[in-house]
Amino acid sequence: MTKFKASGVIPPMITPFTKLGDIDERALREVVDFEAKHNDGIFPLGTYGSGPLMDIGNRKKAAEIIINQVNGQIPVIVHVGAASTKDTVELAQHAAKAGATAVASIVPFYYLWSENQLSEHFKAIINSVDIPVYIYNNPACGRNTVTPILLEKLADAGLAGIKDSAFDIGVFYDFQRNVTKPNFDFIIGTEALILPAFINGCQAVVSGVAIAFPEVIHELVDACKKKDWELAAKKQMLVRTVREIMHLAPSVSAIHAFLKMRGIDAGYPKQPFKLVDENTYSEMENRLIKKGLLKK
Repeated sequence: MTKFKASGVIPPMITPFTKLGDIDERALREVVDFEAKHNDGIFPLGTYGSGPLMDIGNRKKAAEIIINQVNGQIPVIVHVGAASTKDTVELAQHAAKAGATAVASIVPFYYLWSENQLSEHFKAIINSVDIPVYIYNNPACGRNTVTPILLEKLADAGLAGIKDSAFDIGVFYDFQRNVTKPNFDFIIGTEALILPAFINGCQAVVSGVAIAFPEVIHELVDACKKKDWELAAKKQMLVRTVREIMHLAPSVSAIHAFLKMRGIDAGYPKQPFKLVDENTYSEMENRLIKKGLLKK
């Protein structure tokens, strides 16, 4: 299996669409260029990337465009999670063939599954490709949760790591406490918990804010890596302020607006998401300017 160690800031990049809902290839390539210039990797086609809103054909098409445009500059962890094992495996195999560095999958969603069913699902993914496979823990979106015991079993079966978006640092610590496999990657799945995660040895974050404001997240991560905890605490508070501004609208729509403010054409979000309305856009922009994150 290809060796890979997740590290640094990895944004879950958005997918730009046309007004009619088709992939906007030109805008997608522009967003990829921005992310590749500023970050340590990308995590496309997940929650922010609208993967679950797309059919399999368009997910494959987007993955191919992204990997082609990255052209080896940074690692690409393609999210391949779907409701069925068959579709997930198909997407994983396609991503591997297209040149992805690794793949990641949320738990199979909508239905409630037993731990044994979840285990068999992920073992099927792990055994289907020769690149690293990550599990994406997001109980709010997946309806199923990853337990420390399940994670330990999957680590023994060859799982490369976890992206944890449970938004509970205690859960993250439990994962770290239970899985002792060398080189297993613990990735915090939100910028809201970078400081407490990195204090305990975390080396990578998948951050939505980093899609549009990577500089802010890198400053926080750099402070953590230098163990400058006083500076890191200040940067964490700034990051939480940016999250507060982002949450004036649905996160996906907000990131499209943020990128537009930075001069990046991010196209349209996939419906039912909508572009941010004019009043909310102005409020976001003014608050970001006051924080020094945008120029007037």
